[in-house]
Amino acid sequence: MVKQSIFGRIAQLAKANINTLLDNAEDPQKMLDQMVRDYTNNIAEAESAVAQTIGNLRMLQDDYREDIKNAQDWGNKALAASRKADEYRSAGDSVDAEKFDNLAKVALQRQMSAESEAKGAEPSIASQTEVVDKLKSGLDQMKGKLNELTSKRNELVARSKTAAAQSQVHDAIKSIDFMDPTSEVGRFEEKIRREEAKVRGQQELAASSLDAQFNQLEDLGEQVEIEARLAALKSGGAKPAIGASGTRSESTVDEADFDKL
Repeated sequence: MVKQSIFGRIAQLAKANINTLLDNAEDPQKMLDQMVRDYTNNIAEAESAVAQTIGNLRMLQDDYREDIKNAQDWGNKALAASRKADEYRSAGDSVDAEKFDNLAKVALQRQMSAESEAKGAEPSIASQTEVVDKLKSGLDQMKGKLNELTSKRNELVARSKTAAAQSQVHDAIKSIDFMDPTSEVGRFEEKIRREEAKVRGQQELAASSLDAQFNQLEDLGEQVEIEARLAALKSGGAKPAIGASGTRSESTVDEADFDKL
């Protein structure tokens, strides 16, 4: 009953029209997930049942081959005993001749029994062989359906993800204000202003550094010295320039300007 039930389920699942089932399903993806689980479980159970049926068939075949071999062996023993009886009879030994004839009869009886057992197993072997072939075929069909189901499910999942991605893009596009063409320009301009403000901040930070402060002090000291020398000139007490003993000091004023004095 168990084997027949499994065989019936295999036949039923193998004949299932997946496209029709999907067309009638409220939630095709959930249905596919459930069908994949059902097929996987049934395939595992069917494989176990098929393996057991094949094992039983192989046992029947082994017993059948052993019965055939025993029948041949007993036939050979009967022939050997009969020949031995004929030898004793030719030698005038009727007692031993009768003894080996009886042994030949026992061997023939056992040969007939082995042949009977082998013949009785033939219908069972034929029936089990047919069942195994059908189970194997149905199992292969179920595996093919499982592959089809898995492919359909993967396709459906991929389509679902694509649809979700397209929906997100659509929502993003809807959020853009196409009625105001300057909206994107304004955002870009604001970004540039932020970058410019950042640069000004960096410049201010650099100007406030310790090195910049020292540079300012040096420039201030030089200006003070120039003012002091100018005042001395006007009062008639000019300080001699460094290196005034014959060498001219460097000046930013053109020499032609001095010629005009």
